[in-house]
Amino acid sequence: MRRVGISLAVAFALAASAVPAGAGCLKGAAVGAVAGHFAHHHAVLGAIAGCAIGHHLAHKAKEQKAAQQAKTNSPPKQP
Repeated sequence: MRRVGISLAVAFALAASAVPAGAGCLKGAAVGAVAGHFAHHHAVLGAIAGCAIGHHLAHKAKEQKAAQQAKTNSPPKQP
């Protein structure tokens, strides 16, 4: 029975990694659930924490990408 659970968790994590990069919460929740499952069967707590962390990292990456685009699209300064 444990092998089935592990197989399902791995399959879910792989499926979540195929989701577009904008879905930080889903990716984080999948990874957190798997990690929480192996850490004393706290899959739900791991999913909640993973969602929060994934959302934060996706937001941070989006801000960095916007700043990089703004930097490359800005006109050159003239003296």
